[in-house]
Amino acid sequence: MANKLLRISPLDSVAVAIQPVAKGETLSVGGVTVTALEDIPAGHKIALKDIREGEPVIKYGYQIGAAKHEIRQGEHVHTDNLHTLLSEQAAYTYHPEIAEGFKEKAAKLADSYKGKVPSIKAYVRSDGRIGIRNELWIVPTVGCVNRIGMKLVDWAEKNLKVDGVHIWSHPYGCSQLGEDHQATRTILADLVHHPNAGGVLVLSLGCENNTPASFRELVGKVDESRVKFLVCQDVDDELATGKRLLGEIAGVMAEDQRQEVPMSRLTVGFKCGGSDGLSGITANPLVGRFCDALTAMGGTAILTEVPEMFGAEQVLMDRADSKDIFDKTVGMINGFKEYFVKHGQVVYENPSPGNKAGGITTLEDKSLGCVQKGGQAVVKGVLAYGERVSTPGLNLLTGPGNDIVSTTALTAAGCNLILFTTGRGTPLGAPVPTMKVATNTPLAIHKANWIDFNAGRLLEEDADVVTRDLLKLVEECANGTYRTKNEQNGYAEISLFKDGVIL
Repeated sequence: MANKLLRISPLDSVAVAIQPVAKGETLSVGGVTVTALEDIPAGHKIALKDIREGEPVIKYGYQIGAAKHEIRQGEHVHTDNLHTLLSEQAAYTYHPEIAEGFKEKAAKLADSYKGKVPSIKAYVRSDGRIGIRNELWIVPTVGCVNRIGMKLVDWAEKNLKVDGVHIWSHPYGCSQLGEDHQATRTILADLVHHPNAGGVLVLSLGCENNTPASFRELVGKVDESRVKFLVCQDVDDELATGKRLLGEIAGVMAEDQRQEVPMSRLTVGFKCGGSDGLSGITANPLVGRFCDALTAMGGTAILTEVPEMFGAEQVLMDRADSKDIFDKTVGMINGFKEYFVKHGQVVYENPSPGNKAGGITTLEDKSLGCVQKGGQAVVKGVLAYGERVSTPGLNLLTGPGNDIVSTTALTAAGCNLILFTTGRGTPLGAPVPTMKVATNTPLAIHKANWIDFNAGRLLEEDADVVTRDLLKLVEECANGTYRTKNEQNGYAEISLFKDGVIL
């Protein structure tokens, strides 16, 4: 490796150690020569200049906090000497002139894809959306029937020929009030309509708050040969009835065939979890390059984790397609801040212990790396939690940073698959294929059973080559010729956002 240090922006007052740096080592980066005054672990920051007490520390060209006390050139910059500058109140400015520059770049990239959009083979659904899997899903309206659904899954896996059979277990659907109750119902209805499911059995108990009749009304129009409803209290033998209904659905699904469609029909979600100091240098920027390519083709991308936009939100606001999108983005950010305040929490209660161990110090540090998954794409839409995407291009989705809650929200919004970046490693999977992108090569080797793609290659290889390889892997995943590691391992689950009282 040519250098152990990386200065991301010429404005930065810190560099990131790409490899461990030993105390006493002298290195040059970005025109600055620095001697390490202490050991600097990989992913962590080293001061490139003397930084005064209270002076902002710059990384990615932006403030990631301020010095708690004087920091000498060559010192390790981390939690003991750097603090956040975030607060619950912030002012945001609409910059249409900046957005115009991003629109021009996006238009040029879109021109380069004219007549060159790759094809994939997918299942075309009756509403025009595409599915990249043809799975049979069981959606419980209430947690009381989870075990019944699990028994039906066990039977179906042995007796039916489909891409996969899943039950999306959860503990809710009853004893919830107000917005929580409606949010649960909305997400479950979204799952019933998901295009990766060729068929769905809606499994109810019968006496829950999420009543079978009201939920069926919320779900709305469906193909009754593919979506069937079972109320367990209404039948003598719920298992026998469930097996019969699943068999009928699977019989219809057996006729489904993949068709060639442009890759622009894909909807892809972006998520990061177990991040480290290399997340904003390798994996997230790589996913950002994918986002730029997909949206230039005419595809749809969704970025969530609102609390992990705090400190970097103006970067996204400067790419708003219009004043209306800017205002909606401000509303999304402030709405989530109000949620924190309502519960007596500060907005900067992040990063996690694992993030800090990996080199991320403040929420600004984490957020500026996190939002890079959106590349330089223009923000075309802002979605509420549970809202299904309808606008091609980059969309921002209201949701927390929690991995399972946010991947569930991405699925409910309509994502066919999720690109999930990680520097520490995680096995989890959403209801849709969840492709893990490692920030570093040691992780990709150590947890090969979890990791689908190694973005650590960016430190040694041409970025265009690595981006093409990621695009190719997504294409293979969409075609069904590649199963993500979470699919191979059978790791897939949901979690629902909860804010209020449980009776």
